Amino acid sequence: MENKMFCYQCQEAAGCTGCTQVGVCGKSPEVAGIQDLLIYVTKGLSAVTTQLRAEGKEIDANVNHMVTRNLFITITNANFDEEAIVARILETLEVKKNLLNQVEKINSLPAAALWESSDRGEFAAKAAQVGVLSTENEDIRSLRELITYGLKGLSAYSKHANALLQDDVELDAFLQSALAKTLDDSLSVEDLIALTLETGKYGVNGMALLDNANTSAYGNPEITKVNIGVGTRPGILISGHDLRDMEMLLEQTQGTGVDVYTHSEMLPAHYYPAFKKYSHFVGNYGNAWWKQKEEFESFNGPILMTTNCIVPPKDSYKDRLYTTGAAGFPGCKHIPGEIGEKKDFSEIIAQAKTCQPPTEIERGEIVGGFAHHQVFQLADKVVDAVKSGAIKKFVVMAGCDGRAKSRNYYTDFAKELPKDAVILTAGCAKYKYNKLDLGDIGGIPRVLDAGQCNDSYSLAVIALKLKEVFGLADINELPIAYNIAWYEQKAVIVLLALLYLGVKNIHLGPTLPAFLSPNVAKVLVENFGIAGIGTVEDDIKLFF
Repeated sequence: MENKMFCYQCQEAAGCTGCTQVGVCGKSPEVAGIQDLLIYVTKGLSAVTTQLRAEGKEIDANVNHMVTRNLFITITNANFDEEAIVARILETLEVKKNLLNQVEKINSLPAAALWESSDRGEFAAKAAQVGVLSTENEDIRSLRELITYGLKGLSAYSKHANALLQDDVELDAFLQSALAKTLDDSLSVEDLIALTLETGKYGVNGMALLDNANTSAYGNPEITKVNIGVGTRPGILISGHDLRDMEMLLEQTQGTGVDVYTHSEMLPAHYYPAFKKYSHFVGNYGNAWWKQKEEFESFNGPILMTTNCIVPPKDSYKDRLYTTGAAGFPGCKHIPGEIGEKKDFSEIIAQAKTCQPPTEIERGEIVGGFAHHQVFQLADKVVDAVKSGAIKKFVVMAGCDGRAKSRNYYTDFAKELPKDAVILTAGCAKYKYNKLDLGDIGGIPRVLDAGQCNDSYSLAVIALKLKEVFGLADINELPIAYNIAWYEQKAVIVLLALLYLGVKNIHLGPTLPAFLSPNVAKVLVENFGIAGIGTVEDDIKLFF
């Protein structure tokens, strides 16, 4: 059967090889193609900005923001709106055209930097020429995509920091330079492997930038009990990752009689001190992103998707689903607003007032807020527990959740862990076990939730601090095992960041990435000990 598209950037790639007829995420071949074209023109723009920097010229912050947002739009489950993506392509081509007028050495630029067209009829044909499979060599293709997916994840974290008016021009320069290098046919496998690790270095920098942006704006996360029941008033459900959107929504809903609930990766917003002053910020509703069809329906009120993790909505609540930022879905209202602008959520609030309160789906509380600052305050207690043998091992189970039944492995694995093991987590993978009654060790909960996927940075900082406290020469000497679930490109940059920090023997599941060619996978196995998962019983024996 002829391929209508080709995409293998997420863990659910069909048959663990790639989606060729329609995306498992729900994107159509047309949207897949137009996303490929957006990536291509963004690489072209990046080649131009990289050349301009080499010539000593400065790049405007708005251009840097365009690159990061373009990449963010193409992350899995972020934007399904073909017309919105076409608009980004046209805008990017216009910006690139203006910048080309400043370039002194045009002949040094790749074809992507010179391609321009405003003819929609040409877009589909061009997209077919520049997609993933346009790189014929399997290993070069694998590494180019690994780097590109890492940069997509990095762009997401950078964009969230930008929303809080935090920029890192060195990070932007690297991101664009690395994108341009994925067009360079002179780079060898060895060159691209080196660039992959450098991407991990900037992944650490990007997560540090966002950590500083979040904590400077909202304070350091602290241990918090979060209500998972419902109130009696109508509500708005906010999902995704963008804390600035959360702040604006809470400000605008004060005194309106409308409550605000978090969903999925927005749960950690409850851990920040700045948000606790809002009495109408009442709790978390539901679980990870993939359950949203049933949970959005029962919520009854409007839903604001601030970033990726959209599942194509059911008609029953499509008119209650709003998008903003990089997110988009055809037929759903998009709330505009650029970096530094105040968004207007009045339409969402007005609709919420006409809706029934959320239908209760569970009761109780869950505990989180164990980012690095909070854990450092517990350092003496943790160190004593390790020295006494009360805690024998930490298991990093960060990453993503997903709909595949094979992911129940992580619930079963958590249940079977020895009672002297503590789980360190971040990201929506936590929903596989954060509502289990796993108890505590001397008052230390056995599930320490650092926050969103970008807060995997906290887990790395905690590990480095423990290495220092115990006077170890190598981070891999710590009693820490890594059993990480992945789904999309933000997990890729977290993985590359861990590899850059020297962490070895990371287990990835439920499957290894389809975009790793056999030879590239071999390099990761031999140099870093990357491995997949087995059965719960076998892996418990392996780790312990």
